[in-house]
Amino acid sequence: MTAPSFDQGAQLSRVLIALMKGVVYRDTAPAIWHALDLLQTQVRDYVAVIGLTLELDEGEGYAFLRQEPAAEGSDLPRLMARRQLGYPVSLLLALLRRKLAEADATTGETRVILSRDDIASLVRVFMPDSTNEARILDRMDSHLKRVIELGFLRRLEGQEDRYEIMRILKSFVDAQWLQEFDQRLAAYRALAATAEVAAE
Repeated sequence: MTAPSFDQGAQLSRVLIALMKGVVYRDTAPAIWHALDLLQTQVRDYVAVIGLTLELDEGEGYAFLRQEPAAEGSDLPRLMARRQLGYPVSLLLALLRRKLAEADATTGETRVILSRDDIASLVRVFMPDSTNEARILDRMDSHLKRVIELGFLRRLEGQEDRYEIMRILKSFVDAQWLQEFDQRLAAYRALAATAEVAAE
């Protein structure tokens, strides 16, 4: 009995389409991940033509496409859109990234899951004081939704108030950024205080 053939052209197309649509995770798309592993060189060569680079983390199990820094100053149009993030979403990403780092340093758990209340407690410290707790939580829900859309947080099925921090966040908020975390939080606090004064 012969082994099934590996149609390289078709598999390359599937991998490229999956990457163009977003992040590929080893645990949720094992067939695509396996093909990517076999065709990594071809994928890198293909996307380089259009000014992209393949970011692949074997240890964490994810891969995605990023605009090459060299392409930033060229006359090529941007294929990957830049996303301008506001203060609350940036703060939320920073706090989630710190939670990942804490878990890596202490428990060693690969999955970090937080409840909505856990996340609210993290964020509340850095938001302007308000007597309207419900309004703050409503706003936080909209920021959570944005972080989910960006792919850095995933709502657990059947558990609407529990979320998993996606480890791809480590690629966007790196260790060097974390070293400056305290200074950044001080700046966030100052910004929140300024916003509160302006609102009075």
